[in-house]
Amino acid sequence: MKALQFEQAVENVLKRDKRYDPLAYLFLKEALDFTLKRAAEGNGGEPRHVSGVELCHGFRDLAIQEFGPMASTLMREWGLRESSDIGEMVFHLIEEQMFGKQDSDTKEDFASAFDFDDAFILPFQPKQRRANLQGSLTAN
Repeated sequence: MKALQFEQAVENVLKRDKRYDPLAYLFLKEALDFTLKRAAEGNGGEPRHVSGVELCHGFRDLAIQEFGPMASTLMREWGLRESSDIGEMVFHLIEEQMFGKQDSDTKEDFASAFDFDDAFILPFQPKQRRANLQGSLTAN
């Protein structure tokens, strides 16, 4: 995928839907590459399709690796609040023929892949606060 084609696809998406920052789409592409590489390593080096949940987890892991405690702030700046937002962006890029999909892939695959607060805030809380937050989350 050529960079100029991808940038044009993002511009096309932004004409229809301005919810997400262009940088979020660029990071999503990086996250897809990261996730595909990880999937291939676990598949004897052979490339394979990744599910929406796998992509979300790769997105989360790369965001934490790249941005650490700032990941939550950055995601909000980019317009991302929950894993379903990742699915929205993926399907925008599918419409632009930048990403592929299987017939079984749906936006709903992304809906509850992970909780943004659990993923991007909780790991960076002091241990006692983390225990209190986890306790209150499981009590709900």
